[in-house]
Amino acid sequence: MVNTTIGQYLVKRLKEVGIDTIFGLPGDYNMPLLDIIEDDPDVLWGNNANELNASYAADGYARLRGVSALVTTFGVGELSAAAGVAGSYSEMLPVIHIVGTPNTKSQAEGAILHHSLGNGNFQVFVEMFAKITCAHTHLTRDTAVKEIDRVIEQSILRKRPGYIGIPIDLISHEVNISAIKPLHLSIPKNPAKTQEVALQVVLDAINRAKHPIIIVDACVQRHGLQKQAIEFVKRSGFPTYVAPMGKGIIPELLENYRGCYAGSITIEGIAEEVKRADLIIELGSIKSDFNTGGFTYSLDQGKTISLHSFATKVFYADYDKVSMTEFLPLLTKAIPGPRVFDLGPRHHPPPIEDGIEITHNYFWNKIPEYMDPNAIIVSETGTSEFASFNLKAPKNAFFISQVLWGSIGFSVGAAVGAALAARDRRVYLFCGDGSFQLTCQEISVFLHQGLTPVIFILNNDGYLIEKLIHGPHRAYNNFQMWQYSKTLDFFGGHLERNLKDVSPATVGVEAKVSTREELEAAMKTVKAEPGKIHFLEVVMPQFDAPRELILQVETSENR
Repeated sequence: MVNTTIGQYLVKRLKEVGIDTIFGLPGDYNMPLLDIIEDDPDVLWGNNANELNASYAADGYARLRGVSALVTTFGVGELSAAAGVAGSYSEMLPVIHIVGTPNTKSQAEGAILHHSLGNGNFQVFVEMFAKITCAHTHLTRDTAVKEIDRVIEQSILRKRPGYIGIPIDLISHEVNISAIKPLHLSIPKNPAKTQEVALQVVLDAINRAKHPIIIVDACVQRHGLQKQAIEFVKRSGFPTYVAPMGKGIIPELLENYRGCYAGSITIEGIAEEVKRADLIIELGSIKSDFNTGGFTYSLDQGKTISLHSFATKVFYADYDKVSMTEFLPLLTKAIPGPRVFDLGPRHHPPPIEDGIEITHNYFWNKIPEYMDPNAIIVSETGTSEFASFNLKAPKNAFFISQVLWGSIGFSVGAAVGAALAARDRRVYLFCGDGSFQLTCQEISVFLHQGLTPVIFILNNDGYLIEKLIHGPHRAYNNFQMWQYSKTLDFFGGHLERNLKDVSPATVGVEAKVSTREELEAAMKTVKAEPGKIHFLEVVMPQFDAPRELILQVETSENR
């Protein structure tokens, strides 16, 4: 028999699935739970600046660790996090959202409490989150243990957020458990006969193909199948491409890696290679607008095999419940050794053009020279995201962007989560000036937690992607200019009080660069000082944009 409290049991289960940092903010309905978190030597409290940023941080952490946790307070706190949780649902990330709610007695009496709608309904926020989570619960004394397990299991298995509301008086409520059993996290086996038929059909198609290719996308990463995908790419020898959301899954040093395919915004030579294919094998594809160049993939279904987590699709036939998790290793083992294809040199973006200004053409071609291996590259919605599609990646780089949900400001919080998920890797954050103004407070968390990213704020004086779509000279696409290069100072990077904190970050470069010479000088220092946090305000021409963004905007129906 195990005696524990509901709050202790919840934290124990989070630790069992590999969570060692919990993001969020204190509120008077959740603080007894925060006591448990703070007193646990194996768990770090994220200490975020606001709930929206905390939800973004949890998203970034989950992309590297496979699952994360977020704690907010009832009503005002949880709703502040809703946009971030919805983004994690959209992009298929298991974020366990834990909400401290009022005392069960007050709820039963329908008391008019602070943070409520004043109507005595304490289920309304649970019901709201039911739409953007795959499993939700509001704990009771009798079902708490079972419900905690169910929500965590469903969230991890279905790769979507889960919601756990915990009344404040239940946090310290003691429960007796006969035995704590392991969580049920194994996925069902594929139907054997259906899988056998699908495997033979796919092998027959591969054997017939003269010009097969592979396109790797985000669901491979979401389901932890990077290693299996790489093994398939190596064994087949087939020319391999990534979709924008799949950037970084396949090592770019592999001989048969050919680049990023994104419909009409693809580099022309790469698009021609894809067009010549007589068999297309998609791994974990997501056919969203920004992931397909505005739905311009134009891939012939009669030539396409799609491996998903829920089914395998071969041309016009569906093999339901034949998941790529089990199927892909079988396929890799069944195909013959690697075939060799002579496609010539790999196609790259246009080279650097002459000039003094820091243009996108120059910046994205130049900046990889200063990046470390194993980098985590976080790119904001807009110019940075689209430019990253064809960025020359350092060895073993990991890419984070929010191509589907596209919430501006996401990158700053996500970079905090990523940095805490992998302290041994250097984080490079690329964020536009407009997006930065939404979530800049999280710079304070980088400093407080002793994190050492390299932060680039691309200052083109306005919302560039919006200007390109509509209203280039409208006032609503402009905002107050900030002294961005002074950000670390403003957020206390040099304050004596903060320098005595638990683990403050050491400040490195704080610079505003307007010319190529200034950028390169600053980056030499950044490269030489990996143990410091660096902040570069990069001034760019107001209407200059990456070619990928310009081409994407041409497909927009919102112009």
